[in-house]
Amino acid sequence: MGRAFEFRKARKMKRWSAMSKAFTRIGKDIVMAVKEGGPDPDSNSRLRAVIQNAKAVNMPKDNVERAIKRASDKSQGDYKEVLFEGYAQHGIAVLIETATDNNTRTVANVRSYFNKTDGSLGTSGSVVFMFDHTCNFRVNGEGLDMEELELELIDHGIEEIFDNEDEDEPGVMIYAPFESFGSIQAYLEENNIEILSSGFERIPQVTKKLTPEQVEDVEKLIEKLEEDDDVQNVYHTMEESS
Repeated sequence: MGRAFEFRKARKMKRWSAMSKAFTRIGKDIVMAVKEGGPDPDSNSRLRAVIQNAKAVNMPKDNVERAIKRASDKSQGDYKEVLFEGYAQHGIAVLIETATDNNTRTVANVRSYFNKTDGSLGTSGSVVFMFDHTCNFRVNGEGLDMEELELELIDHGIEEIFDNEDEDEPGVMIYAPFESFGSIQAYLEENNIEILSSGFERIPQVTKKLTPEQVEDVEKLIEKLEEDDDVQNVYHTMEESS
């Protein structure tokens, strides 16, 4: 198995850690998708992907429809995606994806989390190069020939394909570079392969093993970041136990 498999295996218990947090993330994703491409999922591929993710975390259909309606209102503010980079203690690089309607607030909060945990907020480009930006799809594997699907998707940039071991998220996982998202989404839809969920991840190229005491130091920062409503995802180079 490759890096994407190991990365997902290690993070499976932390993904969508709280239902309320998952719904908050999806709600922001809906706003950004509607503002970018309109409220009709048939003509807005990004919105289609978000709706699939909403189903994957059991977000009620009524909630999704209300979020789309709110996002279509011209008075609804937009969210801006902002990336933060820095270092936690013990030389661990940290990459934070946020979606914010108030960048001043988000910058102040993120900086305070680093300061309070003896980390340091870095400048743009200081750690992002340490992570591979990938896209992923989880599809219904019933009746699929894995080898045939892999061969078909090679031309679309696929790097890794495997059966997901997480019984809470069954299916076939497909990983590819960030830029391949649209091409793979189109192929799967055209061939009537059911997409259960999709998204983007940043996989560390190299990880660092820490002692249990050092892990606790780093997790103090990660926990503070993940509790912030503006934060969508937190990635780091600390080796995680699977």
